Amino acid sequence: MLDQVSPSGGEVAEFIEWQSEIAVFAAIDRLAPPPVDAVLFVGSSSIRLWHTLAADFPDVPTINRGFGGSEIADSVYFAEQLVAPYRPRAIVMYAGGNDLADGKSPEQVRDAFRAFVAQARRWAGEVPFAYLSIKPNLSRRRQLPLIRRANALIRACADERGVDFLDIHAPMLGADGEADPRWFDDDGLHLNAEGYALWTGVVRDWMAKRRLV
Repeated sequence: MLDQVSPSGGEVAEFIEWQSEIAVFAAIDRLAPPPVDAVLFVGSSSIRLWHTLAADFPDVPTINRGFGGSEIADSVYFAEQLVAPYRPRAIVMYAGGNDLADGKSPEQVRDAFRAFVAQARRWAGEVPFAYLSIKPNLSRRRQLPLIRRANALIRACADERGVDFLDIHAPMLGADGEADPRWFDDDGLHLNAEGYALWTGVVRDWMAKRRLV
């Protein structure tokens, strides 16, 4: 029933909109089995739109399971479908910005992150796990104090939970302390090629540290 409570603490009705996208992932897997021992990338549109992911990490198989517009709670709800089928060797997550844009507090974002870590550990065990910090956005300037607070809370939670917090927030700021336009697409929200190149460098360094490549 649609009024049932989900494992992430919300009502099932909140997550219905994503069922078709999750079903597409399953269909893709049936048509083309995903690589084994891969690094799994999950989260919102900044992951979904990372079209160069495989080329950016040619030395390690990758799987992209980002779905645009999603919040962390959506990944919590669908964690079994997003994580369990792939038995990943590592997980990389980017999400949280949409949560704040939807009115969630930094504390709620932190709590959702904690819940996803628990679900990911349930289905993937103690594999290396990296969380990319919430980025600054040209189109969401007013949220910068909330983003900073959420990042600080998530960093502390990540340290407690054995997750590596990768700071991509600070490198994306300009000299004025605001989001630097050089990293963004025309919408001021999503990344351009330079932005993804920056993220690639941060994630590649983490992979090397974790001996994934």
